[in-house]
Amino acid sequence: MSAEKDLTSVRRARDTGEGGDKATARDELRTAILSGEYMPGERLVEAQLIERFGVSRFNIRLALQDLSGEGLVEIQRNRGAQVRKISLAETIEITQVRMVLEGLVAAQAAERVTDPQASELDEIGLLMRRAVESGEFRRYSDLNQRLHGLIRTVAGHATADRLIGTLRAQLARHQFMLSLLPGRPQTSLPQHERIITAIRERDPAAAETAMREHIASVIEVLRSLEESGGHP
Repeated sequence: MSAEKDLTSVRRARDTGEGGDKATARDELRTAILSGEYMPGERLVEAQLIERFGVSRFNIRLALQDLSGEGLVEIQRNRGAQVRKISLAETIEITQVRMVLEGLVAAQAAERVTDPQASELDEIGLLMRRAVESGEFRRYSDLNQRLHGLIRTVAGHATADRLIGTLRAQLARHQFMLSLLPGRPQTSLPQHERIITAIRERDPAAAETAMREHIASVIEVLRSLEESGGHP
């Protein structure tokens, strides 16, 4: 297809509202991948996606390209698209980058947190403790995501937030499984509580240190899994 025809197609999608269909298909497919409906290495068959999401082949292909850019989908010439496999080694590298970014975000959150936001952080911390004490580890995993999301909201660092979002999406399956490892919630709970305390006390250095130490412990678990040949 020529560049002129490509441009015409993009304009037509914009003018007919197909861009919205593409965004909906992309978001719903992303959710399906992150929730485990499509497993790493599984083929993403265009005809099946068209039927599931009720959009055109053009929009499905655009959605797949977007998710490829996010690192969730791999598109191979003449073989189509599949959910991208992420090795433990790559998971460790991605988590190392995340550690730096989330440390920065925690520090900025400590500088900007309001009293109502501090109270919300406390509430999440209390709910996390209750979840651990009652053995509700799936709930703990959900609260973990909620806590990190709130910290990013408080920080208001748009660039870091966007980059972390992409990195976390790639690691979502590993992160969920890590949260269910025996003893992991009990280890990470006090780490999260230290992060909350530092942000509430408006101590940027302590908040960054607490966040980096927390994610460093995740890296340590991943390395032990890599050395043992296991999987999270």
